[in-house]
Amino acid sequence: MGEATVKTLEGRTATPSPMMEDEAAVSSPVGPRPRPPRTPVRPSIWFEVMLIAVSYWTYSLIRNAVPEQKTQALRNADWIWQAEQTLGIAVEQSLNHAVNSVTWLIVSMNYYYATLHFIVTIGVLVWLYRAHPGRYAAARLVLFATTGVALVGYYLYPLAPPRLMNGQNFIDTVLVHDTWGSMASGNLKNMSNQYAAMPSMHIGWSVWCGLVIFTLAAAPWAKILGLLYPTLTLVVIVATANHFWLDAVGGVACLTFGFGVSYVWYRALPHRLPQLVELPRKDGPDAPSGVRRFLPAART
Repeated sequence: MGEATVKTLEGRTATPSPMMEDEAAVSSPVGPRPRPPRTPVRPSIWFEVMLIAVSYWTYSLIRNAVPEQKTQALRNADWIWQAEQTLGIAVEQSLNHAVNSVTWLIVSMNYYYATLHFIVTIGVLVWLYRAHPGRYAAARLVLFATTGVALVGYYLYPLAPPRLMNGQNFIDTVLVHDTWGSMASGNLKNMSNQYAAMPSMHIGWSVWCGLVIFTLAAAPWAKILGLLYPTLTLVVIVATANHFWLDAVGGVACLTFGFGVSYVWYRALPHRLPQLVELPRKDGPDAPSGVRRFLPAART
């Protein structure tokens, strides 16, 4: 009774060999399955607020602590400007002068440059936290990794913005129109490293916002706005003479690195992760053991 038996071709019974069982297990066609994406966890609101505040404070501290290598930064700016002229994309000066001639437009761009960079990014983070909690951590990691590698760029490649170049006749629109539009102009210039133009985090963060909105928003108009935001940001940073076109390329390169870091950690891009967060199993008299609960998305 204790041993399992099998019937042979002659009708007799025999005990199966342990060696045969081992060989069958080895020869099984079922191979190792690929690892699924990491299970997202529910983010804590207070932890996130503290993390973002401390991270931005650290980012600002390190960015402004990078030595302002004025001579090298101006030399790099001359090289960038000559390279763009060779490529036929050196239109920053023409755009800067054209937009500066329309006072209401350039003043609006100055305030756009100073404010939306923070407002929109924080707004997208809040929306992710409420409506897509399962994707929030991965998307946030993209943003943090992008910003982290940008700090390396500021240290290794100091670059003066076009408005600080010598003899190129760029207009510092904040100074000319007496508007608060840049931490690197006017009375606030001593609070920020003026030679940290490469890469442009205005582009890195705005493209992040645009991609998140485009891939996760349901409304077509929201997707369109997601694409328009980084496009308009690119025009603003060039028209105000705060960046070259190639600074934007550097920002996109940093963002690509950020997505790579997030993909390696979560084994999926943020929009491929589940929208909801699986909560711990609940055991108790009011719910059977092993029942999975999910954090519902907030109504929007």
